[in-house]
Amino acid sequence: MSIFGSMKTAVSGMNAQANRLGTVSDNIANSSTTGYKEASTSFSSLVLPSSAGSYSSGGVQTSVHRAISQQGNISYTTSSTDLAIQGDGFFVVQSSAGQTFLSRSGDFSADSSGNLVNSAGFTLMGYPADSSGTASVVVNGFSGLEPVNVSQNGVTAIATTTGEMSGNLNSNADIATSSSTGYLPSENLAPVTDDTSKASITGYDSQGNAVTFDVYYTKTADNTWDVTVYNKADLVSDPTSGTALYSSDPVGSTELDFDDNGDLTSGGSFDLSYTSGSTTQTISMDFTGFTQVATDFNATGKMNGQAPNPVTSVTIGKDGTVNAVYKDSSTKALYRIPLATVASPDNLTLESGNVYSANGDSGVTVTGFPQTGGFGYIQSGALEESNVDLATELTNMIEAQKSYTANSKVFQAGSDLLDVLVNLQR
Repeated sequence: MSIFGSMKTAVSGMNAQANRLGTVSDNIANSSTTGYKEASTSFSSLVLPSSAGSYSSGGVQTSVHRAISQQGNISYTTSSTDLAIQGDGFFVVQSSAGQTFLSRSGDFSADSSGNLVNSAGFTLMGYPADSSGTASVVVNGFSGLEPVNVSQNGVTAIATTTGEMSGNLNSNADIATSSSTGYLPSENLAPVTDDTSKASITGYDSQGNAVTFDVYYTKTADNTWDVTVYNKADLVSDPTSGTALYSSDPVGSTELDFDDNGDLTSGGSFDLSYTSGSTTQTISMDFTGFTQVATDFNATGKMNGQAPNPVTSVTIGKDGTVNAVYKDSSTKALYRIPLATVASPDNLTLESGNVYSANGDSGVTVTGFPQTGGFGYIQSGALEESNVDLATELTNMIEAQKSYTANSKVFQAGSDLLDVLVNLQR
């Protein structure tokens, strides 16, 4: 009977509107949830075959969709670990059970171990930086990722491994020898004379102690200079009195050769080797910046390395680089945060905690670094708000309520007709 069909259709419509009310209630409840994506309900008719003289009532099919690809508004905060994604991409996060998911919820803060964890308890994952401050990404998987840790308790000392000096050696300087007008510093036998020029440069050992090196420049022939380097800690005589003697051999030496134009032709690179405690440390020196022209001697230089230096803060750049900022304002890259994308983000599977997992409909997950093709960038000190529009949701709620009521009226009408039909048989 068509009465029963009409009642079944009314029940189907009531269920459909109940589903709609469910998505509306979810949206309203999560309108302030960071990174939440709006859910919506769409309907399609379910048609049953009918004969020429009768009508068979069908029903309503319900589908729920999420606007995952729709960007929410960005609000700014005072925490540098609050992160928002501008553009496409998702953070790669891990649950306490070790499962990996995608998320746009960037309200991260450091837990007791220093790991960045969002309000739902998911840990932000990143690639650790190597000694040069760079990291590489695995584009088709999550291998190599580890929790991003921003613990600020470390004190770091970095040993010097490279150094460089540059300047000018006076081409009119006298030629010095050990038997005539002067003495060679490499002989370490007599007071230094005016034929030798000196400059000092400071580096650091593996514990961050400053190590000063005395560098002597002595002309030994036309266009040829002897360079001898001592560890200043080995100085046993006061240089202010004209005597500079050392208790140990030079830590390095080279011969600089110039052409007639004053350009260096050989000897610009050599190693310093010295002992710090029980450890022998080597520093690669570069003197290729020296010239030899007829003007006063001058020399300048620098060495890498770092004295003991506590971490004062952590910054996160738009390219996902997590930098430790030290007391002397120097920085060191700790991690690089990747972003992940799929071909059809609106088809991702929603999981508890406002995270997503890929499936056959969403496509394969591809991982890359921010500010590279199609991955957007990360904004530190900001959060992506929910993309729910409360005014629209309230309108949808009223529409669903009225439609639900109308379907209930149809069901009630069918029930009344059945009562009439039953009474006719009495």
